[in-house]
Amino acid sequence: MSARTLELDSVSFRYRGGQLALSDLTLSLRTGIVGLLGPNGAGKSTLMRILATLSKPSSGTVRWNGDDVVAKPDALRRTLGYLPQDFGVYPALTAREFLAYLAAVKSVPSARIAARVAQCLDQVGLAEAADRRLGDFSGGMRQRVGIAQALLNDPALLIVDEPTVGLDPEERMRFRHLISDLAADRLVILSTHIVSDVEASATSLAVMAKGRLLYAGDPEVLMAQAAGRVWEWTVPSGRVPELRRTLVTSGSTRLADGVRLRVIADAKPSDDASASPPGLEDAYLWLLHRDGGQ
Repeated sequence: MSARTLELDSVSFRYRGGQLALSDLTLSLRTGIVGLLGPNGAGKSTLMRILATLSKPSSGTVRWNGDDVVAKPDALRRTLGYLPQDFGVYPALTAREFLAYLAAVKSVPSARIAARVAQCLDQVGLAEAADRRLGDFSGGMRQRVGIAQALLNDPALLIVDEPTVGLDPEERMRFRHLISDLAADRLVILSTHIVSDVEASATSLAVMAKGRLLYAGDPEVLMAQAAGRVWEWTVPSGRVPELRRTLVTSGSTRLADGVRLRVIADAKPSDDASASPPGLEDAYLWLLHRDGGQ
């Protein structure tokens, strides 16, 4: 596939009651994995629905390879794969039957359906489970079925909304590897509030809070911006609850002499604290709390 471009220009969305869900988002996305990060309520799912042509922006434009997706939604829909946050299945159907049904709905030519379903099941590692009932699948297996249905039309744009919620650590790791494998020749937008979902695989980041875009760019640049604002501080375990109420912490480690906290702060929180290179989780929390962003 050739390079793909998704452009958002001053996109806002307001609910009928007047609540502003998205405020003046401008963003340019290209082939690779874009990690869309933000806390719950940031507006990520609203944005995903707009990009999937399920909702229209109240103002602003979204362009796919130069075409306005509101005026010409079919140009995007033909090359779109979408896994929503709440993806349901028919538990009585097998994975093969379910995907064959969805392939017909997506207008995959009938002569190609069987082969395409088999190919997608193989891509997500479910070839051996193809004829098992979906009601017997684990949560991680159902999410992989969700990715398989999104791949049926071989999309150039793949949108995945909060895909690892409810999955155990092993299933989450398997899902991240799958997304990385799928991104070689398409634009993948992975929306999540879990930094580790995108830490190793995202080629670019977009960070949202309260309907606003706080950052768009390389993960490394965001981490560099947080340099000098991450501290490690070992404290007695009895002080940890109090410090977590008053400070922004990104992690903790139990030690023989107490608990080592990672603290996000512009100034050293104590003479005993030492500077630490920021990771992506640190940089994300710093950004959210900078200027009251969270």
